[in-house]
Amino acid sequence: MADVNSQASGHGEPDVDVVVVGAGMAGLYQVHRLRQAGFRVQGFEAADDVGGTWYWNRYPGARCDITTLDYCYSFDPELERAWQWSEKYATQPEILAYLQFVADRYDLRRSFRFSTKVTRAAWDEERDHWRIATDQGDELTCRFLVMATGCLSVPKTWDVPGVERFQGETYVTGRWPHQGVDLAGKRVGVIGTGSSGIQCIPEIAKVAAQVVVFQRTPNFSAPAHHGPPPAERVAALAADRDAYREAARWSRGGVPIEPTTVFAAQVPEEERRARFEARWAEGELFSILNVFADQGTRLEANEVVAEFIREKIRQQVKDPEVAEALSPRNHPFGTKRPCLDDGYYATYNLPHVRLVDLRRTPIETVDETGVRTSAEHVDLDVLVLATGFDAMTGAVLAVDPVGRGGQRLSEAWAEGPSTYLGLCVAGFPNLFLITGPQSPSVLSNMAVSIEQHVEWVSDCLERLRAEGFTAIEPTETAQAGWGRHCEDCAAITLHPLADSWYMGANVPGKRRVLYPYIGGVGPYRKICDQVAAGGYLGFERRGPAGTARDETVVCQLQPDVALVLDLMNSLGLPPLETLPVDQARATMTAMNAQRLPGPAMASVEDLTVPGAAGPLPARRYEPEAAVPRPLVVWFHGGGWVLGDLDSDDLLRRDLAERLRAAVLSVNYRHAPEHRYPAAALDAVAALAWAAEHAAELGADPAQVVAAGWSAGGNLAAVACQQLRDQGGPPIAAQLLLCPVTDCDLERPSYRANAEGYVLTLPMMRWFWDLYADPEDRTSPLASPLRGALGGLPPAVVVTAQFDPLHDDGAAYAQALQQAGVPVTHLDARGHTHTSLTMVGLVLSGEPVRAEMVEALRQVLPARVGV
Repeated sequence: MADVNSQASGHGEPDVDVVVVGAGMAGLYQVHRLRQAGFRVQGFEAADDVGGTWYWNRYPGARCDITTLDYCYSFDPELERAWQWSEKYATQPEILAYLQFVADRYDLRRSFRFSTKVTRAAWDEERDHWRIATDQGDELTCRFLVMATGCLSVPKTWDVPGVERFQGETYVTGRWPHQGVDLAGKRVGVIGTGSSGIQCIPEIAKVAAQVVVFQRTPNFSAPAHHGPPPAERVAALAADRDAYREAARWSRGGVPIEPTTVFAAQVPEEERRARFEARWAEGELFSILNVFADQGTRLEANEVVAEFIREKIRQQVKDPEVAEALSPRNHPFGTKRPCLDDGYYATYNLPHVRLVDLRRTPIETVDETGVRTSAEHVDLDVLVLATGFDAMTGAVLAVDPVGRGGQRLSEAWAEGPSTYLGLCVAGFPNLFLITGPQSPSVLSNMAVSIEQHVEWVSDCLERLRAEGFTAIEPTETAQAGWGRHCEDCAAITLHPLADSWYMGANVPGKRRVLYPYIGGVGPYRKICDQVAAGGYLGFERRGPAGTARDETVVCQLQPDVALVLDLMNSLGLPPLETLPVDQARATMTAMNAQRLPGPAMASVEDLTVPGAAGPLPARRYEPEAAVPRPLVVWFHGGGWVLGDLDSDDLLRRDLAERLRAAVLSVNYRHAPEHRYPAAALDAVAALAWAAEHAAELGADPAQVVAAGWSAGGNLAAVACQQLRDQGGPPIAAQLLLCPVTDCDLERPSYRANAEGYVLTLPMMRWFWDLYADPEDRTSPLASPLRGALGGLPPAVVVTAQFDPLHDDGAAYAQALQQAGVPVTHLDARGHTHTSLTMVGLVLSGEPVRAEMVEALRQVLPARVGV
């Protein structure tokens, strides 16, 4: 072990290269990897041996909730062969024995000082290293500081009044006595029904004379089906260990389970139940979280699974009132940590076990002899506090590192944790967090996430050394961008609806945000790999070799947009512009057939409307709404070549429902059969007819809106200009969603977004070539940006960040404003040309469409009777 007081003055080189805090699963592997790479490492651990959370959590029934074949190291095949797990979900003693075995096998204890807490860590700006102090009087310096302190290692300070007055025995599950506790024949009260409570209550009930469970919030739990390791999992691992482990590394949760693509609304009740029963029988967290693809994002789908679980609770608990009290109804399933249990619900059928529902009769105080609620006093011999942890940040903030300028981490995180990749923090050079906030961590198989972080940190330090850098720190820009990405990921899930420890809601005063990264283990690994491969994107590195600074912001696409793009790329479809027109149309029709059902309408009617050269097919959508109402005349997208009455169906339904308007979709003539100006003239004729007949269509003639997406937005803009020039009929507003407004394909957004975002620069060239000859494209009938813009209806223009047409729409909005036309320009951050139209699939588009409709509502005349 290094002489930790050898250079306490801090002059010259630091005492060690790296200090690692924590000797749990993360700290052990980090020390091993760094020693292999030749770094001088000193570890510190508050406990008197290795184990981390498995050293402290020794309460009855403590087990992991990830199958142990997966919840283990994978870095060394020989280690896997040397250790055999006895159970599907190993108990705490077996997991602790495993970590002790690992420490022995790689001689890791010699690099740790045990029974030693790090009490201070401060960055020395002059010397570019950390100064460390411990509660044992150690002082030393190090170049890099790795906090491997665990996500669930600091028990939450209990918020139960009067606990300190209790004269009986009091135990905290997260700090259970190592010598064990004799509960036989005693009256035991348990406060808390999270994972620890659900695991320990059935075990306590086996020996105690009386068990009273004080439940603040019921939780969802599924049977673990304990037994030997699953045979199929054992066989898969034996058949191809490397492939099995690699699949876990790139999976969503760190366990090789294929995510379902089945949405709840797509299947009948019988199939829903069959899917649920199959997952229930598997007894695995990631199985029950994988019944439907949308159960984590849509309340309706989530409620299907939640009610199935409540039904299981009612089947197991004999007393209907107790069953109802145990049935969660205040949070969607999965938004609090679901539990795996061994007879938890059936325990309440035992005569000596009873439930006290604190929502009905809250605790007033704990006194010397027991617990007083608003309804009774419960006499107790033992009080067990299963009240959870100060998760994700508690252990790091217990040290509270001091970074550049004397800023404490607690100050930097006053408004919630802010990190880059959950690994590093701006203003705190050379500080690394293993499974820190804003990384997958507690939403994943921690073993896989720990290994990924340890390996990334180790590779980073090796590369810094090789390239002559002594310090690394994320930029504020990159860190802010990562924070936005984490928020975007959380926003499309149901997690923000729950008061969970995932959200920090269990600790009074803690900032309420989603602390872990919910984008998935595999996608997260890909991001981290790209950051490193790009020369540490978003980092500043400095040292004798000079300074290298990169301001890249990663993950600017909305997360669900990125998933859709990845899915589309995986299909290997040929670019539309390489296909014959009829085949391109058939491809689009086939893709439209795979859509989810849209919002229900009171009526949907197909009809015809007059066009420039004859009747045009049209479809009218009527929502449940008061009349008179607005009439939106809609022109679909598709580059004047593709599309029909079905292609924008979900978007039109969504618009009708949000605006409470009738929507009339008009299918104009398409190129190349009918080239310019056929589509434009059809749009003018159809819009004029609709405005003149609005009352007959059940709409207010003063609230007619010309609207469209992409090429349809082009036609809506053209039609408004033409009707203005013809003297009417009047149009109340324009709604232009990602419109084509000009034939100039040299704008910056065409170059920046030329490829990779569905609509491409080659595709736009193809559309223009099929639609109009070069000499016709500059006409205002084709490029409305080149027309006179004064006197046009107020406009809502929506653009998307990653759209080749972004600058088309932005230029049109600016030109309208300069012409004196009221304009609302909404720029959809992280979206593509097509993503805002993907109703029901791209959930991040919902707030954009809501804002779009609200902006439109603001420019329409007041509606009578509404």
